[in-house]
Amino acid sequence: MPALVNHGGDDELYPGGLVDLGGRLRTASSNVDVYSSPTKRARISVPFSFGDLEAESEVDVDYKSSVEILPDECLFEIFRRLSSGKERSSCACVSRKWLMLVSGICKDEIETVVKTISSDESHEDVEGDGYLTRRLEGKKATDVRLAAIAVGTSWRGGLGKLSIRGNNSVRGVTNRGLSAVANGCPSLRSLSLWNVSSVGDKGLCEIGKRCHMLEKLDLCHSRWITNKGLIAIAEGCPNLTTLNIESCSKIGNEGLQAVAKLCPNLHSISIKDCPLVGDHGVSSLLSSASELSRVKLQILNITDFSLAVIGHYGKSITNLVLSGLRNVNERGFWVMGVAQGLQKLVSLTITSCHGVTDASIEAIGKGCPNLKQMCLRRCCFVSDSGLVAFAKSAGSLENLHLEECNRFTQSGIIGAISSIKAKLKSLTLVKCMGIKDIEVEVSMLSPCESLRSVTIKNCHGIGSASLAVIGKLCPQLQYVDLTGLYGITDAGLLPLLENCEAGLVKVNLTGCWNLTDNIVSAMTRLHGGTLEVLNLDGCWNITDASLVAIADNCLLLNDLDVSRCAITDAGISVLSDAIQLSLQVLSMSGCSEISNNCMPFLKKLSQNLLGLNLQNCIGIGSNTIELLVESLWRCDILA
Repeated sequence: MPALVNHGGDDELYPGGLVDLGGRLRTASSNVDVYSSPTKRARISVPFSFGDLEAESEVDVDYKSSVEILPDECLFEIFRRLSSGKERSSCACVSRKWLMLVSGICKDEIETVVKTISSDESHEDVEGDGYLTRRLEGKKATDVRLAAIAVGTSWRGGLGKLSIRGNNSVRGVTNRGLSAVANGCPSLRSLSLWNVSSVGDKGLCEIGKRCHMLEKLDLCHSRWITNKGLIAIAEGCPNLTTLNIESCSKIGNEGLQAVAKLCPNLHSISIKDCPLVGDHGVSSLLSSASELSRVKLQILNITDFSLAVIGHYGKSITNLVLSGLRNVNERGFWVMGVAQGLQKLVSLTITSCHGVTDASIEAIGKGCPNLKQMCLRRCCFVSDSGLVAFAKSAGSLENLHLEECNRFTQSGIIGAISSIKAKLKSLTLVKCMGIKDIEVEVSMLSPCESLRSVTIKNCHGIGSASLAVIGKLCPQLQYVDLTGLYGITDAGLLPLLENCEAGLVKVNLTGCWNLTDNIVSAMTRLHGGTLEVLNLDGCWNITDASLVAIADNCLLLNDLDVSRCAITDAGISVLSDAIQLSLQVLSMSGCSEISNNCMPFLKKLSQNLLGLNLQNCIGIGSNTIELLVESLWRCDILA
């Protein structure tokens, strides 16, 4: 091997040994340290030897080429002897090769060498607190970027949260990139891998081996990760509190059983569409994790047994989501309720589960005394009798959400409202097609004084009679959303408005195209002192007369949407002259009668305006938009 020499007036390093910080050179053939101050380039005359041949020649020495000929093992030894993360980060900026070499140095290797070289010197903390967050998406998700993140964050507080979503089709993230993160980011607390198709068990095993502080793991569409990778996480990350697994076809019961056994601090689990996950894995988690408070199980091959385990062992569960459990029958949900283990359950969401029937939902109501939020979606075997029985049993219920449950009728909804009148605050009905508009006498029913919010979206059977009933039963309403009820008229909505004694604060009438200026005039007259948000999007019979009523009566209105209405520049002029109005958001999307002439009126509104929507306003030219952007510099403008 050629000898290391330092000859002449300029100092330079030549091939043949290893260098550490400060120019110290250790030759491969001896233990002699040679100290020199490296420079970028020198042109000098030096003797060189190759075997028995020696000669004097002028050599053009290039620093880059002299270092590049060193084997990777030598460069690795050099980099890991650097005393600070900042210096290693600087070296990583030289080339991709150096970056990948530096990213392969783990924390333990750095500490060991530093102590042997200079025990009396102080060095930077290579771990940090892990407060930095990084997110890679799509084409940006590559091994090189991960390596740069691992090296760059190690000396600036440490990486705490990493999210990788999508994949680069040419140079995507692989196990090597994840290994770089494991080596350089021991402070990692949260890792999210979504649709990262080239990462498998090897990369996840490195995370488990190095990142012992990991608390949250999120895996989605990770087709090459199996039980082996999840077991490695369980063995190396005992502080794991949150585990989310979605569409991971090779993760099954064995991995979940390891997590249940080795991660006692688990608080939240979410498992969706994993065909190998069954009762054994789910029941192990639920029976072993005593601190488990949030559980989400979706599209799994579990049976009544798993729900029975939830009912018996879910003593700490506060939030429970069950969706698409086609192998769970009525008995499973019934046992979950009667087991009396869900005493702390506060929120329950059930979607597309055929096992939810009148009997099972009544049992759930009785077995969950602290239930405050209940959401049923596409549960087609629950009828009015089950809903009323549940309402009578769930004495603490505050929020009831019913979506696409087509066996419910007007009678069932009225019965539920009157049964839970003590604490119910919010009622939401979405696409419940079984509800028909029937006139009902409600004088014998006591009103629900606690209800503050009613949302009825796209329930096309609801009309004037149903709204009148709601108005009489719910006199303290403050938030009303009637999106998509195109059948209601002014006469049907007026009784509801007249019975709202507390004063409406937020009203959404999107798509109620039969309403006219008369109802807006009545609304502003009755509730102008409390109304803050009004959405009339798609009410095409609304004209400038409504804007006049708003300007005259509304004192607190800050968000107004008149998109696709028949308003003109004159209406905007009236709004701009209303001294008491302090509009912050104004939406006029699709108002074809608005023209460039509205510009001075919009400028008058600019003192408080923070958001302005002028999309599809064909009468407003691009020059006007540019002037508005310049004038209303505090306002976000959509055009």
